[in-house]
Amino acid sequence: MATDYDAPRKTDDDLSEDSIEELKSRRVDKSASSVDVDETEQAEGFELPGADLSGEELSVRVIPRQADEFTCTKCFLVHHRSQLASQSGGMMVCRECAA
Repeated sequence: MATDYDAPRKTDDDLSEDSIEELKSRRVDKSASSVDVDETEQAEGFELPGADLSGEELSVRVIPRQADEFTCTKCFLVHHRSQLASQSGGMMVCRECAA
């Protein structure tokens, strides 16, 4: 019989845990821990296209672009100046878009 020397070695404690009864009890415990999810509560979090969001308030704090940041003209994301790959005629491109 071939021996896999890279496989982790099992101690006597590990061997006793792998008994059939132990494995069966683990399987029963996993199925008992499942949680029933109410589909209506889960569906309330979805937004439909064209929904009226006029009554919604912004829940994130928006920070204006800082002096050491730029907006990429290809992906329109704000990056730090260290991510600037090229600049020509006011067109700033980040490293990800230039790659």
